[in-house]
Amino acid sequence: MGMMNEFKEFAAKGNVVDMAVGFILGGAFSTIVKSLVSDIIMPPIGLLIGGVDFENLKWTLKAAEMDGETVVTEAVTMNIGLFINNVISFLIVALALFFLVKGINTLKRRMEGEPEPEAPAETPPPPREQVLLEEIRDLLKK
Repeated sequence: MGMMNEFKEFAAKGNVVDMAVGFILGGAFSTIVKSLVSDIIMPPIGLLIGGVDFENLKWTLKAAEMDGETVVTEAVTMNIGLFINNVISFLIVALALFFLVKGINTLKRRMEGEPEPEAPAETPPPPREQVLLEEIRDLLKK
C-alpha cells in the first residue's frame, strides 16, 4: 500500500502534470509545424527551383522489380525531400522554443526585480597620439 501512495504523490506533483501538458502541446505544435512546412513553405520553394515537389523528391538506389502489373520487390529509395521537410520543421520548432525560453527568462528577471542586461557601452575612441602613430605606420608601409 505504501508504494501506491508514493506513486499517487509523485503523479499529483505539479511538475509531472506540467510535463504531460508540455508533451501534449508539443505534439500538437509539431503537427502544425509539419503542415506549415509541407503545405505552405515547400510548394513555393519547389516552384522557384523548377516545379520540384519535395514530398516526392527521391534518389532511387534500386528500381522496383515488376512482373507484369504486379510489384515483386519494392524500390529502394532515399527520400531526400522528406528529409529536407523534416530539417526545416526542426529548425522552425527550435526557433520557436528559443523565443519561448527567451521570453520566459525575461519574464522571470522582471518578476525577480533584476534589471535587464544592458548592451555593452561603445568603446571610446583611441587617443590622438595612437591615431597619429597608426597613420605614420600605414604611410611607412606604403
